[in-house]
Amino acid sequence: MEMNAQLAITSIAKAWDKFRGAAHIGHIANDRDYEDATRVADELLEMGAMDEAHPNHSLFMTISDLIYAYDQRRYPLPKVNGVQVLRFLMEQHGLKQNQLPEIGRQSVVSEILAGKRSLTVDHIRDLSVRFGISPAAFF
Repeated sequence: MEMNAQLAITSIAKAWDKFRGAAHIGHIANDRDYEDATRVADELLEMGAMDEAHPNHSLFMTISDLIYAYDQRRYPLPKVNGVQVLRFLMEQHGLKQNQLPEIGRQSVVSEILAGKRSLTVDHIRDLSVRFGISPAAFF
């Protein structure tokens, strides 16, 4: 490493340590770090930093990214398939198999729920529109 690069890293590291000490922001390794980060993000949000024109928008977005990354590591979402999503939507909306015209006849819905048939692209598109969700939820 060149001497100038080493000096730059040294300066950055010193500034980083000061920043972390003052802001309590950095890699989120535990719940205490998470609480500190969310507190700062909430304060920035109250100041209007969500607005792209706000001078602290970049700081807000960086902290939000750190919080999101921690949430993804700490609370990963289970993998689900399209049939599981369909079952969930049916349960949440109190629907029976014969109440899904997006798929067709009750027998077709039954075969899909039993794993004998797959959801088609048309089914997914129409279900996404009906329930206001991204088609990606079915994959």
